[in-house]
Amino acid sequence: MSSRALSFGVVAEAYERFRPGYPAELLDMVMRYADQPILTALEIGAGTGKATRLFAQRGIAVTATEPDAAMLAELCKHVPGNVRTVQAAFEDLRPGERHGLVYAAAALHWTSPEGRWPRVAALLEPGGVFASFGGSVQLADPVVQEAVRAARAPFLHSDEIPSPDGTPPGREMQWPGTELRQSAWFADVQQSVIERRFTMSAGDYVGHLSTISAYLELPASEQEEVYSRIRQVLPETVEVAADITAHFARRHRER
Repeated sequence: MSSRALSFGVVAEAYERFRPGYPAELLDMVMRYADQPILTALEIGAGTGKATRLFAQRGIAVTATEPDAAMLAELCKHVPGNVRTVQAAFEDLRPGERHGLVYAAAALHWTSPEGRWPRVAALLEPGGVFASFGGSVQLADPVVQEAVRAARAPFLHSDEIPSPDGTPPGREMQWPGTELRQSAWFADVQQSVIERRFTMSAGDYVGHLSTISAYLELPASEQEEVYSRIRQVLPETVEVAADITAHFARRHRER
């Protein structure tokens, strides 16, 4: 696991405060796809539990796995007491108990591609469901977006994480659906998008940026400078697009 993947613990409280949660519509989408009761779920890279609480509050017995101790400690402040927590990276999980659902919320891209899908399949019951979902928070006004890009340019060329398999943004099927379609372990791969628009204060938007790995990898002095420069070019409130792209797949029963 890269150092960038483990950079969030130092901002665990800010991550919880400034990252948007997940709507009930997403859970309903997962349940419709599953088309059967889901009793147990395993979460890959649970972070501060933004998605954990969504599933646990529906009565699903969730095992939340997360490699960063500080993130896991923050998670424990916010999730129901019936959530089981495990401090471990996905690659360190060992096959054992199988679940009706394995899911990752804005975390799958941090996992190693080597053996990813056999590992997921080993954690699922035959016919069980895998779900991956997430999306970036983008400024809706292109003029403001360009001003922010120019302000951060001396420090960062981009704050985006490129597609792990190089799939271009305009392609109909995005990653990880592209990999799932080629995996011998999964079938019925589907992709859905939930459109979301928010209004945020400029301070909260900069707070959100402070939880993004590209900024966290900068030296502390540069972080403060780039946040200051970005804040100077923002209006008091900003409109953002925070669409969620979700992928679903079903583990083959015969494997």
